[in-house]
Amino acid sequence: MRGITPADIVKTLVVKGRGDDGYLFALIPGDRSISWPKLRALVGVNKLRLPEPELALQATGYERGTITPLGSTNDWPVYADERIAGRRVSMGAGAHGFSLSVDADALIAAYAATVADISEPVETIRR
Repeated sequence: MRGITPADIVKTLVVKGRGDDGYLFALIPGDRSISWPKLRALVGVNKLRLPEPELALQATGYERGTITPLGSTNDWPVYADERIAGRRVSMGAGAHGFSLSVDADALIAAYAATVADISEPVETIRR
């Protein structure tokens, strides 16, 4: 039996576009980071950003570090990095200290997520 690797852990990021209602969820493998240029091109906008903690809470009902599309107070579009497809992944469960394991394909189907290459390798810190 294999253990959980960073690639098996999915980070859910709430991303803000323009206006008060312009949010989306981005599902990114734990061993990668969001690629802003790729996501902007896919969504068709010039500007995306991570919202302030209070805006993230208002948009999702979850504090940063606990955000998940599951049970969110708003049904924002979901964009999943293609690397999570076909995997069983772990992700935040809406509260600090809790996580859940889910079939990524079922999650993608349940939210009609757009699956695409929206991440890049995490840069290694050199000392």
